[in-house]
Amino acid sequence: MRLLYVHHAGDVRETYHRLAAGGLETYHAQRYSMESYAKLSGLVDEFAVLTSVTEKPYDEVLPNGVRAIGAGLAKSADSNAMISSILQYAPTHLAIHPIDQTVIRWIASQQIPTITTFANTLAREKCGFPRNLVREAKTRRTARALNQNNFHWVGSYGINSSRELARLGVNPKKIIPWDYLIDSDPGPFTPKQSPSNRDPFTLCYVGTVSEGKGVAEMIEAVAILKSMSINTTLKLVGPDTNHFARDQCTRYNIQDRVELMGLMPSDSIEPLMNQCDLVIVPSQHDYPEGFPLVIHHALRACTPTIASDHPMFTSHLKHRENAMIFPQKDAKKMAECMSEILNAPPLYASISAASHDTWKRLRLPVKWGDLLIRWIRNQNEDQDWLSERSLASLDNEQSYRQLACASR
Repeated sequence: MRLLYVHHAGDVRETYHRLAAGGLETYHAQRYSMESYAKLSGLVDEFAVLTSVTEKPYDEVLPNGVRAIGAGLAKSADSNAMISSILQYAPTHLAIHPIDQTVIRWIASQQIPTITTFANTLAREKCGFPRNLVREAKTRRTARALNQNNFHWVGSYGINSSRELARLGVNPKKIIPWDYLIDSDPGPFTPKQSPSNRDPFTLCYVGTVSEGKGVAEMIEAVAILKSMSINTTLKLVGPDTNHFARDQCTRYNIQDRVELMGLMPSDSIEPLMNQCDLVIVPSQHDYPEGFPLVIHHALRACTPTIASDHPMFTSHLKHRENAMIFPQKDAKKMAECMSEILNAPPLYASISAASHDTWKRLRLPVKWGDLLIRWIRNQNEDQDWLSERSLASLDNEQSYRQLACASR
């Protein structure tokens, strides 16, 4: 058995050697990933992780037995290049992490036994005819491909992304919602009181620096707060490789109010969020979110979240209950949400106090490593375990909650 796990980005070779040398995680659960890869390597004849977006190509068997392959496609990654890399490896079994509709439909035609661990989804955006009709038809073709027999299980990060796949036509008995978080409790931080007397207020953004993530509107909102004589500092964590954020700061003349912090170690994110007054998650609807880890971290840090009305957020986050919600792409409304909560101590305190209960409700009884290991091992008890954790089991809410509690 030659199992290939396909990723879009993330340098496995670099991560392994950094962590083995005592380095820190730069993304959440990197150490968990390396440990899961090693377990999978012990269950098959060869286990390889293929990453499309690396600066240079490489092919190396790591000391833990995992074969790490970098395709070197940082400047030319596309669906056909990913398919060529899969063909070159010639796997007997496949695991797919990124949602790539072309690759998914190709796999269905190849009949390779496959499992997915999708980390995002095909988020919907309200748009006019015929654009919406074309997009819907394309995604439903992908859903039909996922129903092919060679896709044994369709793992998807979070309940909302899983339900979106079911809406598109994927059999809910095949869909298994999974959870990134490996911690069993919400951590050491406690609910916070209003920072209404602070000057300046501190805002925090963690994630990809791009238009789709709503970074431009967020920086504009900081400028709007400035015009309202509300003094804020935005700490922006993430690599601004194309100077997108820097250019937006120059556009609105607020370079002195935005601190571009680059990448930070994963274990420093929640302490930073706890020190800040608000966490901003301004994603646009067409950004394919699952449910961002940044929201989980903000909830653990007990710092209120200002979030867009992205369809992957709104079933979990409720305006003025456990977050402040604004319409996507609306910098003015985003700024108004910030102003309201910063100047309303009871509202701030109540949203902070709701953080840990919200975090607990988001927890799921499956991690992606468990999903792959159970699939490969394929004993009767493993098959039962996977079936019991499918999206279809949500029809029995009490049973599913018992599984979730048992996994903590």
